[in-house]
Amino acid sequence: MTRDKGQKFSDKHGPDAQADPDIKEKIVDNVKDGELACAVAFKIAAELDVSPSEIGKTVDLLDLKLSKCQLGLFGYKPHKKKVTARKTQNEQMEASIRDALVDEKLACRDAWAISEHHNARKMTVSSACEFLGIKIKPCQLGAF
Repeated sequence: MTRDKGQKFSDKHGPDAQADPDIKEKIVDNVKDGELACAVAFKIAAELDVSPSEIGKTVDLLDLKLSKCQLGLFGYKPHKKKVTARKTQNEQMEASIRDALVDEKLACRDAWAISEHHNARKMTVSSACEFLGIKIKPCQLGAF
């Protein structure tokens, strides 16, 4: 969901990309101040039985911003991210993080799964990743 100055989020999908009307309507109904919160995006995906990436694409096509990442990585004002680096006391969770790495990155989907598996908050996993110097990428909504 990054863009150069002057570029639109929709540019990354090409000139022929079209937003699904049902997804578009649901997003527009839930936007606040030009932004759609991550948790709301996932709620919409579940309600419409579509992938989170489809919601992210439609947000892009509407040139809206995603906010309040559930991992704390983007969309928090006045600072961009909310997550802080914190060493985990759970060695098994750290091992799960390291085992799930692909090209030294942890997918957002895997961070969520690790959170659920270890009965930990999502931000606990992202805080551990920050401490370990591990980037979480790609985002399930396509923001990064």
